[in-house]
Amino acid sequence: MSIEVTNVSKSFGAFKALDNVSLTVGAGELVALLGPSGSGKTTLLRIIAGLEIPDADPGTQIRFHEEDVARVTVGRRRVGFVFQHYALFRHMSVFENVAFGLRVLPRRNRPRRDEIRERVQTLLRLVQLEGLAKRYPHQLSGGQRQRVALARALAVEPRVLLLDEPFGALDAKVRKELRAWLRRLHDEIHVTSVFVTHDQDEALEVADRIVVMNAGRIEQVGTPDEVFHHPATEFVMRFLGETNDFHGRVDEGTVQFGSLQLPYPEDRQQILGDARVFVRPHDLTIDTQPKGMPSLQAEVSRIQSAGPLVRVELLTDDGQHLAAEVSQERFATMLLNTGSIVYVRPRHIRVFAS
Repeated sequence: MSIEVTNVSKSFGAFKALDNVSLTVGAGELVALLGPSGSGKTTLLRIIAGLEIPDADPGTQIRFHEEDVARVTVGRRRVGFVFQHYALFRHMSVFENVAFGLRVLPRRNRPRRDEIRERVQTLLRLVQLEGLAKRYPHQLSGGQRQRVALARALAVEPRVLLLDEPFGALDAKVRKELRAWLRRLHDEIHVTSVFVTHDQDEALEVADRIVVMNAGRIEQVGTPDEVFHHPATEFVMRFLGETNDFHGRVDEGTVQFGSLQLPYPEDRQQILGDARVFVRPHDLTIDTQPKGMPSLQAEVSRIQSAGPLVRVELLTDDGQHLAAEVSQERFATMLLNTGSIVYVRPRHIRVFAS
């Protein structure tokens, strides 16, 4: 079941939450809407669900596999919706929570009791909670509650599954476990799914494609590799991870920043004049001696060695703070300490017009 959103805008008084947004989600895709608070991602999700009505415009369309659902009520869109804070019925058992959507269907569409029981048991096995059917929400962990909420959304066999920051209320370890579980679950059931998150790691790990949003507009749509390694805008570059930022200038195939002059990246559209240059910490090489290549001299100001990578914070001769990451194996051979003088070389840069 594909989703196609065309020319959707939404205003709340003078605030423009969405500004002429268009997006296509392919059948069976798992797509992340990623952006900061106020970027419009939850508003877009709620409009797809039918929980919000877009601004009136003859060009606006919301289609589920060629069917225009813009004027179809939320109950008739057959959308499964999972909220951040579970929204489980506290007085109902796990079994009854999952069965609820089936029991309230119109009589002509409602499955028989034995069919409901079989469907619920199948879903509880799917979300790995088959032994907890008789428990109540207060007897479950946060991760278990969210899996119950997901099973309840799937019970009515939705055409589309929508998740609004589904792991936002959980601690970091449980979040990581559940997002890996969600990816495996999606690979098994293949229901077209859209989830909202402000967590870059979550989007990069789970989604087939990522929609990066900012100020009510879409900045870039692409696979995790595309948006991370080939950001289309300065906003995407900054939002998807830490960066070292430089003021620079592009002139005749070269880019100058700091005391460096490097070839302009061939995979970027040529720009001229003032520019912003970005280097991610893992794209900086630290040498303890000059290598005869363009580099910035810097002093080590701090070392954080706990973890799989070592983070080295640096201060260049012209007073700029930088961060670099090196492997534990290489760090062990460098004999770095606070105050060490090093030479920093960028391996990959991204350049955007100022």
